[in-house]
Amino acid sequence: MNAPPRWPIGLRAAISTAIPVTAGWAAGVMGSGLIATLGAFTSRFGGDRPYANRGIELATVAMSLAAAVALGGWSAQVPWFGVLMVSLVAVAAVWLCNALAVGPPGAYIFVVACAAGIGASAAHLTPWTLGLLVLAGGAVAWLVQMAGALVHFRKPERAAVAAAAEAVADYIEAANSPRERAARHRAAAALHRSWSVLVNYQPLQASPSSVLHRLRAANHSVHVLFTTAVTAAAQGAAAAPETAALARRLGTLQSPPEDVATRDADRIPLGSPPVLTVLRRAISPGSPVRHIMQRVAVGALLSGAAAMALGVDHAYWAMAAAVLVLHQGTDRSRTLRRGGERLLGTWVGLALAALILSLHPHDLWLVLLLALLNFVIEVLVVRNYALATVFITTAALTISSGTHTVDVAHLLLARGIDTLIGCAIGVAVYLVAVRWQESTRLTDAIARTLDAAAQVLPYVAAGDTVGLAARAARRDLQIATIALMESDEAARAGSVRQREAAEQLLPAVTATEQLAYRTIAACWTIEHRADGVEFGRLLFGGRSAQQHVEALGALATAVRTGAAAPERGDPLPFLADEVTELRQSLAQDR
Repeated sequence: MNAPPRWPIGLRAAISTAIPVTAGWAAGVMGSGLIATLGAFTSRFGGDRPYANRGIELATVAMSLAAAVALGGWSAQVPWFGVLMVSLVAVAAVWLCNALAVGPPGAYIFVVACAAGIGASAAHLTPWTLGLLVLAGGAVAWLVQMAGALVHFRKPERAAVAAAAEAVADYIEAANSPRERAARHRAAAALHRSWSVLVNYQPLQASPSSVLHRLRAANHSVHVLFTTAVTAAAQGAAAAPETAALARRLGTLQSPPEDVATRDADRIPLGSPPVLTVLRRAISPGSPVRHIMQRVAVGALLSGAAAMALGVDHAYWAMAAAVLVLHQGTDRSRTLRRGGERLLGTWVGLALAALILSLHPHDLWLVLLLALLNFVIEVLVVRNYALATVFITTAALTISSGTHTVDVAHLLLARGIDTLIGCAIGVAVYLVAVRWQESTRLTDAIARTLDAAAQVLPYVAAGDTVGLAARAARRDLQIATIALMESDEAARAGSVRQREAAEQLLPAVTATEQLAYRTIAACWTIEHRADGVEFGRLLFGGRSAQQHVEALGALATAVRTGAAAPERGDPLPFLADEVTELRQSLAQDR
């Protein structure tokens, strides 16, 4: 499926920027209007969320941006306090944005807001005034982002289900080919995403006859097609040729879901874990989010200290550059590329900013220029980040200097130096930290997936996979499997040592992934068979589930500790190939 066009997003960003600046110009306080445009960053969030959930998220983002700017303004009196405040905001934003899946642009925007609050203190406005101005800009962005609900209220849900159906169709077509593994991962991730959109992001109840319920039924049937295809592929068979086309028709509601499976509309949907649980997991030992937080904390403090030691004014911009490099937690190659793109784009953007600032645009010309720059940024940022950075830099300098005369040469030199400092330190911190942070990430991901699979087995043995506890265990296994694939991809894009480890562990990763999907597929099969209880018992051959739970737990321990894989009796018939392959691969790795 082709990516949706970016111009509507760019148009919303342009409008969200233009309105506060125009209001400031009309009131004769253009500087206040420019400060309020910091709230327009709100329009960058929630573009793919359902509108009811989007409204909550955007309101939270707007208030958080206002708080970040106010904190920045409050801490501006003491330079070192400002550096500490930006660092604290960076770490907190990384924790919350990554744990709660806030989505791009993520934590970086809140760091920029806090840094801008320090700079905006030069306007001699009180911190609470700065916060209110930003909140007003956020309110404008909220209205602009939510306007689409008046026309296509369920468009995000439709798009999510269609994307999942397309990914499943692609997997069905790729089964038993070299593309199978990657296609299966994309399909699983898309199905997880679509269910989150249909259930987790739905704060309001919907009537049984609503479009939402039809979309849930369609998504359920698409998931049945996926698990059926996974089972067939594991047995060396292929799904019927028309199955891929059926998945696509289900995704667009052109075929009735009942043709594949019937979903009990009265069944309580399984939501996401409690927020406190999610946040606690994010900072647990070994969590990738915790690792990112540690890197951001070190990178922000070091870049701020370095910029201040070198006498660069506005040291917090160096901190923002370091956070940009580090906050997403991407793999080694993408982190290095992002640092290079930021550096190159910034320096080219400085030249463009010099041209614009020398012309000193004002009044409505400034409004039109900022709107155009923000439109271009949103159109380019996904496809070509380096080029988008050119305009990001230009827009940032125009906002910060648009209402007064500045020493252009000094400003550009300072921004060029602090960007160099921030990017260099961000990349250096990443390269040093991942040597020990990522050394066990892949083995931990394998072990966690095996542990999650072990938690599902008792429900399979009992033939009960529709209860809330059973579906929660299945959900956790799905999340662990997606995390396993992400860990494998990160290792393959990492250092030479990480790539060698990933190659060595590939058989174990593949076997674990197959085991997880076979277990999930068994749950779906039991759920849709009239003799589900007997079928579940048949899978275990009349043996106790506990011994197989203990066997998977022992395998997980062996992966974590590097010990030899224990032989614990015969594996389950439907997982025999995967368990045997896993034991053999672990024995070869020793």
